[in-house]
Amino acid sequence: CYTICMKQNLIHSRTCVYNINYHVVWSVKYRAKVLTPELENRMQKIAAETAAEKGFTVHLFEVGDRDHVHCFLSAKPDISVSYMVKMLKGITARKLFMEFPELKLKLRKGVLWNHSYYVETIGSVSEENIRRYIEKQTNSY
Repeated sequence: CYTICMKQNLIHSRTCVYNINYHVVWSVKYRAKVLTPELENRMQKIAAETAAEKGFTVHLFEVGDRDHVHCFLSAKPDISVSYMVKMLKGITARKLFMEFPELKLKLRKGVLWNHSYYVETIGSVSEENIRRYIEKQTNSY
């Protein structure tokens, strides 16, 4: 017997809450410093649209040092973190290359994202602490 908490969009089963939070970081290939404020704004919009379409939530999406991304995600357990990262990296790269063709010329071999990523499940750390950490990682351009 499941009930839905409309305020937080979480699914409850008696006393358990099923929603997993992740802090994910990935970088530009060869750590090229190509992510401008304009690209960051566009990526944030693309990430929010992608998440809504694919059934997960992007709480925070920030560029750090112009060469990597910090992302705070949450989803039900039936959506894997690898799927979310694959969707975000793939769709942002494709759309950015279509909208900013000069970006591909700034990158070696025309590849935007490194293949790897770092992910951490957020359990005992509060959401507010993660938000503060990610916001501190962003640099002013």
